[in-house]
Amino acid sequence: MIKESVLLESPSLRSSVLDRTDVLDRVKALSLLPDGMHVTTAMVAVYFEVADTVVNNLLSRHRQELQSNGMRVLRGSELQNFKELNLSSYGHPQPRSALAIWSRRAVLNVAMLLRDSEVARQVRVYLLDVEHLARTQPVENPAPADFTSLDARIDRRITHILGKTVVPMFNALIATSGEHRRELIELRADIENVERVLCRHHRQISSLEGRTPTARGEDSIAGMTWQALERHVADLLRRDDCRNVVVRQPHTDRGIDITARTADGRTVAVQCKNRAGHRAVPSSDMQRFAGAARAVERFDVALFVTTSRFSPEAQAIADLSGVLTVNREELEAWSAGARLKALR
Repeated sequence: MIKESVLLESPSLRSSVLDRTDVLDRVKALSLLPDGMHVTTAMVAVYFEVADTVVNNLLSRHRQELQSNGMRVLRGSELQNFKELNLSSYGHPQPRSALAIWSRRAVLNVAMLLRDSEVARQVRVYLLDVEHLARTQPVENPAPADFTSLDARIDRRITHILGKTVVPMFNALIATSGEHRRELIELRADIENVERVLCRHHRQISSLEGRTPTARGEDSIAGMTWQALERHVADLLRRDDCRNVVVRQPHTDRGIDITARTADGRTVAVQCKNRAGHRAVPSSDMQRFAGAARAVERFDVALFVTTSRFSPEAQAIADLSGVLTVNREELEAWSAGARLKALR
């Protein structure tokens, strides 16, 4: 098997494995800009846990190779348009004259060039392991041990198909479109919602066919105490690569049940409400949480999770204050493996 250090020296070997960008998220979550395709130099540095200057020095030495794999420097009107669509309201620094943006392929290229990063080393090792298995192991289709494992594989297959075909198609259209760029970005978001719906529908159909294990996730959510719900949501945050996840004590939570930090460093505040399905979250609960998370402690991401639904008034307050809501159906999809967009 090829040693990972060889990737540092061989451009041809690097080129042969650059399509395996999925390994980036398997080693560590890579957060993207709102266009779903690019990251900034600062975001590349955060992912690899190095200084911005290290990435910039790498760019100076390997500019041609990185540009051939999707690194671009934006200037002028192109920079202005990109800033308006991706940086204006998301807390990113506002570049004045130029901005380097990196595709996932270019980020993987960095992993194969960056010597002094443990994350980059892990990516190289994992990349070569995956490549070795793909080339040497026969394709097997063993019978599932139970319906639960089968359903998990089907849900992952749905995610894989959409992630590898439909979403990249929209990414390519967005990259080449000017006039309809915003509409295409909205359509891509709709496709991501379809992914969650398909997984949920698959579980519902399986339940109707008598495969009761598929309904266990929904039943467990319905039967959770408020303490169990908070622990469950904390586990979901950890699963999605959040760090410093803390479930606050009730007498000291100040209206915030859980705090965390995303993989790219954003602070997260979560409120959990365990309510029966017919009881909507009222506007008063939303007002208290919005005030605590937005006005008092000023978290980057404010997330309100419930086992029921939100009243129209509560949803309106959430929209105005920038609180992201997760209702019963969205919580079930999150529990089944779908990632929340706010945490990507």
